[in-house]
Amino acid sequence: DNVYGILAVWGLGLAYRKNADRDEDKAKAYELEQSVVKLMRGLLQCMMRQVDKVEAFKYSQSTRDCLHAKYNTHTCATVVGDHEWGHLQMDATSLYLLMLAQMTASGLHIIHSLDEVNFIQNLVFYIEAAYKTADFGIWERGDKTNQGITELNASSVGMAKAALEALDELDLFGAKGGPQSVIRVLSDEVQHCQSILHSMLPRASTSKEVDASVLSVISYPAFAVEDSELVEITKQEIITKLQGACRFLRDGYRTPKEDPNRLYYEPAELKLFENIECEWPLFWAYLIIDGIFSGNMEQVQEYREALEGVLIKGKNGLRLVPELYSVPPDKVDEEYRNPHTVDRIPMGKLPLMWGQSLYILGCLMAEGFLAPGEIDPLNRRFATVPKPDVVVQVCILAETEGIKAALRKEDIDVETVADVYPIRVQPARILSHIYARLGRNKQMCLTGRPYRHMGVLGTSKLYNIRKNIFTFTPQFIDQQQFYLALDNKMIVEMLRTDLSYLCSRWRMTGRPTITFPISHTMLDETGSSVHPTVLAMLRKLQDGYFGGARIQTGKLSEFLTTSCRTHLSFMDPGPEGKVFDKSYELSIDSFEELDAEEWLHGLQIAEDADTYDEVAQYLDHLLQRTVPQSNLPPTAQRGGLSRFRAAVHTPRDLMSLASKAKDLHVQNVGMYVPSKIFQASQQSVKLLSSPHQHDVDGKSHALHAEMNLPRDEDGNVDCKALVDQLRICPTLQEQADILYMLHILKGPEWHTGLDSEPGPTVKELLTELYVRVGDTRQWALIRYISGILKKKVEALDEACTDLLSHQKHLTVGLPPEPREKTISAPIPYEELVCLIDEASEKNLSVSILTQEIMVYLAMCMRTQPTLFAEMFRIRIGLIIQVMATELAHSLRCSAGEATENLMNLSPSDMKNLLYHILSGKEFGVERSVRSIDSSVTTISICEVGAVGATKPERAGIVRLKSEIKQVRAGGAGCLCQVLWVTSSYRTVSVVLVLSAQSTGHAELLGKGSFSRMLEDQGSKDSRHGQWQRRRRLDGALNRVPVGFYQNVWKVLQKCHGLSVEGFILPSSTTREMTPGEMKFAVHVESVLNRVPQPEYRQLLVEAILVLTMLVDMEVHTIGGVIAVEKILHTANDLFYEEQKALGADDHMLERDPTTGICSLLYDSAPSGRFGTMTYLSKSAAMYVYDFLPADGCSMQ
Repeated sequence: DNVYGILAVWGLGLAYRKNADRDEDKAKAYELEQSVVKLMRGLLQCMMRQVDKVEAFKYSQSTRDCLHAKYNTHTCATVVGDHEWGHLQMDATSLYLLMLAQMTASGLHIIHSLDEVNFIQNLVFYIEAAYKTADFGIWERGDKTNQGITELNASSVGMAKAALEALDELDLFGAKGGPQSVIRVLSDEVQHCQSILHSMLPRASTSKEVDASVLSVISYPAFAVEDSELVEITKQEIITKLQGACRFLRDGYRTPKEDPNRLYYEPAELKLFENIECEWPLFWAYLIIDGIFSGNMEQVQEYREALEGVLIKGKNGLRLVPELYSVPPDKVDEEYRNPHTVDRIPMGKLPLMWGQSLYILGCLMAEGFLAPGEIDPLNRRFATVPKPDVVVQVCILAETEGIKAALRKEDIDVETVADVYPIRVQPARILSHIYARLGRNKQMCLTGRPYRHMGVLGTSKLYNIRKNIFTFTPQFIDQQQFYLALDNKMIVEMLRTDLSYLCSRWRMTGRPTITFPISHTMLDETGSSVHPTVLAMLRKLQDGYFGGARIQTGKLSEFLTTSCRTHLSFMDPGPEGKVFDKSYELSIDSFEELDAEEWLHGLQIAEDADTYDEVAQYLDHLLQRTVPQSNLPPTAQRGGLSRFRAAVHTPRDLMSLASKAKDLHVQNVGMYVPSKIFQASQQSVKLLSSPHQHDVDGKSHALHAEMNLPRDEDGNVDCKALVDQLRICPTLQEQADILYMLHILKGPEWHTGLDSEPGPTVKELLTELYVRVGDTRQWALIRYISGILKKKVEALDEACTDLLSHQKHLTVGLPPEPREKTISAPIPYEELVCLIDEASEKNLSVSILTQEIMVYLAMCMRTQPTLFAEMFRIRIGLIIQVMATELAHSLRCSAGEATENLMNLSPSDMKNLLYHILSGKEFGVERSVRSIDSSVTTISICEVGAVGATKPERAGIVRLKSEIKQVRAGGAGCLCQVLWVTSSYRTVSVVLVLSAQSTGHAELLGKGSFSRMLEDQGSKDSRHGQWQRRRRLDGALNRVPVGFYQNVWKVLQKCHGLSVEGFILPSSTTREMTPGEMKFAVHVESVLNRVPQPEYRQLLVEAILVLTMLVDMEVHTIGGVIAVEKILHTANDLFYEEQKALGADDHMLERDPTTGICSLLYDSAPSGRFGTMTYLSKSAAMYVYDFLPADGCSMQ
């Protein structure tokens, strides 16, 4: 309110400054401007007294740590307690920073010291997480039920985005400043805000489908939206639904029906406020200013005339803007009957300073005293002007001379990291550590920027740090952060995504430059040539077009003049001649913050005395502990074809581990092993009875021989002897088993004494083993070790936030509740991981896979949000289960084998499988067995040519192409088997190809389930099961028809409620929520999600769909509480009787023991004589008929 209130004074000061002919006018201009400075500095002092809250909030984003929204004007002290008001209002802090930037740019000197500069820099860190922070919003009430519930608000996200853009590279001392007074903003945080804002609009929040406060975001003062079409759509939504005057639908503030003695509303009470919401002249002032900035003089004239009609004349003839106009208490019923016909009366503050200020500002501009550019010196009003096309510069670097030579053989000329010196190449995490020093101030106890993931916009600049040029490699190729970077196909996919992102989001001067190093992990199995996937990508980059982006490849030295370059002045020498200012000085303690696992290949730092300055020492310290040192003995090698003998990660190995754990009396061993997804451990134990089935060499080994653990004199496990065993382990798997034992017995920080005293810790050995396993691409084992090490998925909280802010709720774990946990608001990384662990019932493999799937879902959301249409709740547990089920179905294998296959998918294939399940594509499965010197089981997913039926328009799954390769030791030749499964509306085509060059492969088939599958295919109808699978998939993905939730809202208006398996969706819900409200859709979903079987849930959706058709008829009511499951079971009985009469046998009409529904009904198409809709329509008519008046209608 204070900031908005002072805008008129600022505008008047600018007008006087421009038109001052006399000395008294100049004096008046100075006085007005100093009044603005006084107010802005007063607010600054209020916030600086809460510096401890700013520091805490950067890490917690909690309502208990936020800045207060109210202060005492005389003392700058707080006036209400932390929990006595909706203090967390990101838009208020952001508005202050935005106007501070605009006023500073206009020539005012508001900030006076470097301490204040550091505080403002920390306020930037405070608001840069606005895109994932649920707050109370501009109206201080949060959710519109006014019950103190925070939610993500478009007005807050938009204002924060505007403030961040306005402050970036701004010198707060104005023309008298220097490098230390410049504010720095990370561009990636701005773009996060933009993505979320674009996905939310025109919706204002979860509970408000439209809110007039968004006018401040799409127009003055924020101008935060770059899409002119979206700006116009949002403005028209506000004008048509709110008449441009109401705050939001069903706003009860100051209405006659509001109880002034209660702070909160009852949910069903909101219906009372419909059509009698108070009207605020304030928004017409916004629309006047918007018309001036957009050049729409008709709009200006229209709203000026309208506003003049509602102003109130005060003393001296001043026209005042009242707070609001309310319906008189005695005319409420009349307004209900005929909305917008009753004359309203002014109420509240007179004048409302916020509205009065904007009214004066609008008048000054409309009458020519101020030009738009004067109150917008930073030119934010040009946000919607089209931007020029972006050309992305890509510099390919070779990690070693050997890789450089391998690339030269392919006619790709590159430099090594050493060749580009004096330009220094560092990983993205080093830039994160450098930025962590920005804004530090020991006197104020400010620690600077929290260590956060560095986005692609940040790493696409060149940085000047103390006369040295630095370039940083993208975050996604950092192999130690998470195992996705170990997969070359995934790296190519992430580079494609990043290039596309850069093209659409780059807004800075100069071109973006990506430095892409080719490391040894990007070579093929021989190590002598580049991996084909990477090579194909490099050729596309050279062609100048990749991922929808225009590309320019070249050497870094050639890009220096065209790149975007930033000078990190906060790393410059301090005023006392020290290399660093006191607040930024680098202590050895700061180096301890780095994890020991962090390392970098090919780091080159010059060591001559002239250039080896303190920055170099600092970076050297950051990386000195990260150079990989070999502590583990090498595993046995065979044939010299690979550095490490790969260990098979099979149930036999897992049972070996489980048995060892049993001997050690270790509880909950399932927490630490990648056991079958969602299977009880008792089922896995059965594998012990037939170990020979999993023996690769065809020999039967007694498991107890592997379980002989060394023991000391007291009978306890001798850990030192275990370390000795570690020295002679033949496989990576056994090394992992022993290290896992040491991890749970002694802890991660126990010093093993391996080769020296005290020797490396268990964690360091596991980290090294992780690197070795990464070289062999054993994905199940990689995921397993990642789970033990609790590898941090850097982008996990961002992925979660991306999904949430696209108005999608998440659930993790399998239904029902309480095992299935719902995530409806952004939460910090640590809390998120704990929640996932709990929902995964402490199964590390399921937990790490859940995190992986969440990252992939966010990638799909960013690139193809249409995949998630009409899905408001994404159930990750069910999605994982569906992925395993689809593999089991396609391969005709057991759940255990399907789970093992799923865990062995590479990250790119896992994402591909997920994409195909979401996108509705046909799929097939190919299994090939080839012979190389390894026993690793690997699975890959790849695209295939168009085979079979054409793709119909549909929402369900249709086709996925998956290629599964099993690599076994011994034998020769190749076996290939392809099964095409089509889940379309029409047919399922089956193509089987079998070729064997040796009898050994034929025997392999004879032992497995594949031979049975081949036998079954000839006799079984290829269409069998397609509709049941379709319903299972749509039920798991929560897919519903377009407009489903709005139609459910109409149904609830004509009955007392819907009952789904005992859970009631009452009609009173419509009194609280509007049909277009996302909160309503989520509420309906939560009731449907109480049904654990996805296919049964989908039939219930079809039953409700039939009811929505009945509502469209002119029927006043369709009864009391409608039991949807009764309609479904009646339809099932009708179906059963009719099929029985037609001669169907008992086997065909077998019922699901859980739900009692005929399996054949699950597998029936919706339409047609025997379609589900036919029987559901009959059943619904019979059910509703009982509730209709006797003479109401007749049923035929």
